[in-house]
Amino acid sequence: MRYLAIASLFFIVACTDTPPSTEAPSGSETVSVSPDTLLLDRLEPPDVLFGELFRRVQMEELYDESKTFVDMIPRRTAAAIMRDFAREQVRDSFDLKAFVDRNFDPPDSTSNDFVSNDERGIVGHINALWPVLNRESGRNEGSAGSLIVLPENYFVPGGRFREVYYWDSYFTMLGFATAGEYALVRDMVENFAYLIDEVGFIPNGNRTYYLTRSQPPFFSYMVDVLSGIEGKEVYSEFLDQLIAEHRFWMDGEREVGAANPALKHVVWLADSTVLNRYYDAADRPRAESYREDLAIIRESGRDSQTVARELRSCVESGWNYSGRWFADGRSISTINTTEIVPPDLNALLYHLEATIAEHTESIPDKEDWTRRAARRKQAIDRYLWNGATQWYEDYNWTTGRHTGYLTLAGIYPHFVGLAGADRTAAVARRLRSEFLAPGGLRTSLRNTGFRYDAPNGWPPLQWMAYDAMKRYGETRLASSIRERWMKNNERVYDHLHKMVQMYNVEDITREAVGGDYPRQDGFGWTNGVYLRMATDQLQ
Repeated sequence: MRYLAIASLFFIVACTDTPPSTEAPSGSETVSVSPDTLLLDRLEPPDVLFGELFRRVQMEELYDESKTFVDMIPRRTAAAIMRDFAREQVRDSFDLKAFVDRNFDPPDSTSNDFVSNDERGIVGHINALWPVLNRESGRNEGSAGSLIVLPENYFVPGGRFREVYYWDSYFTMLGFATAGEYALVRDMVENFAYLIDEVGFIPNGNRTYYLTRSQPPFFSYMVDVLSGIEGKEVYSEFLDQLIAEHRFWMDGEREVGAANPALKHVVWLADSTVLNRYYDAADRPRAESYREDLAIIRESGRDSQTVARELRSCVESGWNYSGRWFADGRSISTINTTEIVPPDLNALLYHLEATIAEHTESIPDKEDWTRRAARRKQAIDRYLWNGATQWYEDYNWTTGRHTGYLTLAGIYPHFVGLAGADRTAAVARRLRSEFLAPGGLRTSLRNTGFRYDAPNGWPPLQWMAYDAMKRYGETRLASSIRERWMKNNERVYDHLHKMVQMYNVEDITREAVGGDYPRQDGFGWTNGVYLRMATDQLQ
């Protein structure tokens, strides 16, 4: 079967992964799916389930953004909806919007009754928001809905983000732990362990259209947070899931070599060293950003499948978008994410391996995991440290060279504790002289107009840089990072009475950057980082 598109509206995009069909599959009119069988019965995303209906809705722009339709809740099975669509769409009187309104309920509203109260103060505001960002477990949208049911309550970032997100959640958990909301920390860890058990990895978010990719692997850090609350026995409880997450990222390790240097997330380098890259398993435009991806593909003039996978893989990194992923450092049409071996991903996988090694009881297994972590550390030092720039950089495995694009991803080796102390002074000097701005740390040293570049600052990167410099003894720099970032948060809060997704760290006279989306009450990781910084001790 081929991947269908509406030729009159755009161009045909081919794909090699499972394609959608305009034929309605056989099935019952009613929906009854229990949480126990949910992930076995609901692995197809909306663009596959609804084929040409999906494409018409997106390309005819029934909604302002692509994510609206894929989050809508079908009132019947996909089979029933597509059967009616096939029959009705050929009529001259067919009204696409009316058809969608009859067959789908709108997605969860992002609005709520929460009212900011300037008398609460910023900490009171954040603590008052936790119930607003809470979503109850077990809600079932049926076999055609995109939401993946989780066994425990979970927390969303806020606004249009109606589902849990992987790497966001670690920084939100820092806030929960700080606020004494310990049960919420366990709920989140159990939800992610459930996803590993049922899917084999932690997807980008709990939506079927996110099941082709993960996000930066912070699960071992989440278990660290829970262990700090409940004790070290937590590691034994979740050891199987930690190992399974590692298995996901290393899938293909035995197949790579000189003749086949890259497979899935794994990259083989010249000396038989293996490191990792971001890689999405699909190569079609994202369901949740369909029109946007098609526009980039058309502009690029490149192979559609290649560009689609590069865009998807960039989203797995969490840095969507930044010039660090572009071959020319400026234009998204040159995106080449899968050619990059990044320090952030590999540092996190080092922490995962070291965590498993520390908490594995079997001596042979412990020695094997210890060797794995040691090999990764050596490889990071060899391939990702650029002596010329004195910084941990992205490495292009196809050219054998560093990209020269300096970003805060270079702080990860210090954050996870693998960097040698002899490199701290150089890293601290560059942070202080080039990254540090009046309102916190720039994400990169280039202003490209993309979100994960200057002049923008992001909460998770502020926390990791602060924590890394504190633990490596650069307390004055750590204090400056924290002070400038918190004051930036406070200044924006005093003006807007909201916490936002990201902040302008260069021009602190501006209200805030906020993100690409309308301002809303949130933002989960901003709240978590602020609370954690507010109570953290430098000494």
